[in-house]
Amino acid sequence: MSRHQPSQGLPTFRDGSEPIFNMYVKMSQEEDDKMANRWQRDADGILIFTGLFSVAVAVLLTVSTQDLRPNSQATSEFYLANIYQLLADPNISRVSILATPATLPPFSPPKFAIWVNSLWFLSLLISLTCAFLATMLQQWARRY
Repeated sequence: MSRHQPSQGLPTFRDGSEPIFNMYVKMSQEEDDKMANRWQRDADGILIFTGLFSVAVAVLLTVSTQDLRPNSQATSEFYLANIYQLLADPNISRVSILATPATLPPFSPPKFAIWVNSLWFLSLLISLTCAFLATMLQQWARRY
């Protein structure tokens, strides 16, 4: 087979565009590398921000969840007041004390506490989702 004859099934084009195409491939590869590096740096910034934000929200959440539980001082105050009443009134018999046990009033958290804590949990969830997506972006950019 001669040098200028095409091999069977594979066409050959000799239009002189190979140097231009090689230059295009080199330039596009450089641009792709720059873009992937920018994405990684952006994802690093997002991870730092979401990490710090998540820590701050978690601290605020630990403080604000205390409003969702009954106050232990109020519970102690209730039982101490009942004990004081029993000890202060000598006319009450032991049978009537055991027959009517004091019950703590039911607790329901204030509506604002429920709303605030719901929003804190939601912001923490969104922040952690952003951190997860930024991590996925970094892994994808490394492979790109």
